[in-house]
Amino acid sequence: MSQKVAVLGTGKIGEALLSGMIGAGWAASDLLVTARRPERAEELRARHGVTPVTNPEAAKNADTLILTVKPQDMGALLDELAPHIPADRLVISGAAGVPTAFFEERLAPGTPVVRVMTNTPALVDEAMSVISAGTHATPAHLAHTEEIFGAVGKTLRVPESQQDACTALSGSGPAYFFYLVEAMTDAGILLGLPRDKAHELIVQSAIGAAVMLRDSGEHPVKLRENVTSPAGTTISAIRELENHGVRAALIAALEAARDRSRELASGNS
Repeated sequence: MSQKVAVLGTGKIGEALLSGMIGAGWAASDLLVTARRPERAEELRARHGVTPVTNPEAAKNADTLILTVKPQDMGALLDELAPHIPADRLVISGAAGVPTAFFEERLAPGTPVVRVMTNTPALVDEAMSVISAGTHATPAHLAHTEEIFGAVGKTLRVPESQQDACTALSGSGPAYFFYLVEAMTDAGILLGLPRDKAHELIVQSAIGAAVMLRDSGEHPVKLRENVTSPAGTTISAIRELENHGVRAALIAALEAARDRSRELASGNS
């Protein structure tokens, strides 16, 4: 018997998940969607062949519910869903900073909850999704969650206590790289290159460096040293980065992101 999966609050990440699942072999007929606007739900049906339903219908008919609404909207959604969710349904939350206990307190006793922090590269099937079990989630629930999110990239299991750190590193991580590319592009313009050429040089260099990090198994220090010749251009640039405290600024930035994730988890907006 096929397992039905419902994605509730289907924005960009939710749609990327639908697309990835269909591409990985899931039947569109087994995928249910909800959206705040009826025209959005109809758009998803036309584009992917999925079935638009109401939130209560999703709760009643799906075996797995993936909640992708904003953290501040999660309480209201659970109030609507809770009367309709049997305790044997798997509930997967994609809301940043919201602990599994928040769901367990509002759902039927024993309801399995899995917390997932993914990131925007899900839009190109290169996500890093971090998965944590709630009190009642079993290894089978985690494996099912990995199967779903594996359709849009890689997955990693961590204790829920590490979710805030993972949010800082990976959930927000793409933004740091975009910020770095933006700054390097501006530097390229300052050095006399047209914006499009500077952008192409930097993006391809970033892709190449990422593939080397992923595939070589080498420590990043070793890879950097391979580019850093004595008295050369790279070491001159590295010296300036160190003089301006870039390493310390990155560490402080990630600590700030971790702390903000904790604040969100405690209900401080």
